Amino acid sequence: MPPRIVMMDSALSAAEIARELAPSGMELVIAPFGSEAFKAAIGEAEYLVGFGNRAIDAGFYAAAPKLKLFQLLSAGYDTVDIEAARAAGIPVCNNGGANSTAVAEHALMLMLATCRRLVWQHENVVSGRWRGNDPGSTKLYELRDKTLGIVGLGAIGKKVARLANAFGMTVHYYDIRRVSEAEEDALSVRFKLLGEILRGSDIVSLHVPLTPASKHMIGAAELARMKPTAYLVNTCRGPVVDEVALTAALEAGTIAGAGLDVFDQEPPSADNPLFRLKNVVLTPHYAGPTWDNQQARFRNAFDNCQRVARGERPLWVIPELA
Repeated sequence: MPPRIVMMDSALSAAEIARELAPSGMELVIAPFGSEAFKAAIGEAEYLVGFGNRAIDAGFYAAAPKLKLFQLLSAGYDTVDIEAARAAGIPVCNNGGANSTAVAEHALMLMLATCRRLVWQHENVVSGRWRGNDPGSTKLYELRDKTLGIVGLGAIGKKVARLANAFGMTVHYYDIRRVSEAEEDALSVRFKLLGEILRGSDIVSLHVPLTPASKHMIGAAELARMKPTAYLVNTCRGPVVDEVALTAALEAGTIAGAGLDVFDQEPPSADNPLFRLKNVVLTPHYAGPTWDNQQARFRNAFDNCQRVARGERPLWVIPELA
């Protein structure tokens, strides 16, 4: 019997591309998580591919005794039961930066959309209000010569830095893992403490994983340290920001605006107070999945499966299990 890969079917994953790239000599089973087909296949599975799910717990691993790898198609892993994976001895790997270009571009898009009030402009045009009622009072801003503070200089943060350089921005970063001075020079970035990032940046862009340490790392006190003309962009995970505090800061004018791809609760409730604010641009946690990176995500996933099959250590093991 060939080694079996079980992939969780998802609307965010193109099954036809997965089938096209599936390694020869391996069986690929694609089924929705928890379906009868999934349950029938997982007992003989050696590799699990898909997105994190809280139901993948100790009981799940007990029902999949041959499993050797849990390969994520996402960069984030906050929905992974790390302790259950550790107890079962199963390495969990993220997608190796397959969607880093997409998320970095999305972050820049939100910066531009907030600074240039794109949604407001669009709504005015389609409603027949060519430039609004009082165009003289509307302030639109360029990115050039602005200071960008990147919180989290991983694969995505580094690509954001490179794009920001192309726009003529000054780029500072904060990360618990500092890069070398040579890499800072190559990226045209400089390390600052988080407080310095908040006080000195015109735009703060968040690119950290959601962990107990990073939950609500941006709260009322941090928002109060930002400039009243500054913008916050979040394309990582919603709970990194205290959403109640952010809503209050946006309503009070503590900061100028925000571009958000992620929320504390997803999907957000219909009465989320952010929906009624005019100084936010919101997208539905859609920064990562593009058609362009479908192949990269599956390529990385299946390469890792083949590495494990050869007896090698997989790439991109999450830090908690490395």
